[in-house]
Amino acid sequence: MRLSPVSCAVLGLIGLRGPSTSYELKRAASRTIAYFWPFPHSQLYSEPKRLAAAGLLMEWRESGGRNRKVYSLTDEGRLALTRWLSNTPEEVYELRDMALLQLQFFEFASREAMIDLARQQSALHHTRLATYHEIAARHEARHGGRRRMAGLRLGVLMEQAFIAFWDEIAENPPKP
Repeated sequence: MRLSPVSCAVLGLIGLRGPSTSYELKRAASRTIAYFWPFPHSQLYSEPKRLAAAGLLMEWRESGGRNRKVYSLTDEGRLALTRWLSNTPEEVYELRDMALLQLQFFEFASREAMIDLARQQSALHHTRLATYHEIAARHEARHGGRRRMAGLRLGVLMEQAFIAFWDEIAENPPKP
């Protein structure tokens, strides 16, 4: 069976959280991996079914209440997750940033518009940085300390770099 990045994200989220419904996976993904690996959350409803059919997840229904489907990791699922983790990616981070794309063509806009863009982007990155700090303060001690939060540390460093970049553009816009 071919495992997509979403497949591995589902296995990993269930591995960390324990038995979970698709809705719980969606909530967990939106609070964690969505900051660096966005994908349609509808896949968190279809992918667990596919993984259960392949024997990587076990599926059962809650008794009583809403009778929701709950998924847990099987031994085969844990092995698939471990195998995936042992294969180091060979791609470099892909950055898709609309503001940077616009900046590339600012020969056609005013200096003031460039400064406005830079200030707006700096403010957005300050907001994201504050979100990352809140996540760290709320979860670092509870969720495995530094290992589980290591990706968040990279997010903080990236946001600090974006802020420095956009602040520099705002203060000293490049000449045409």
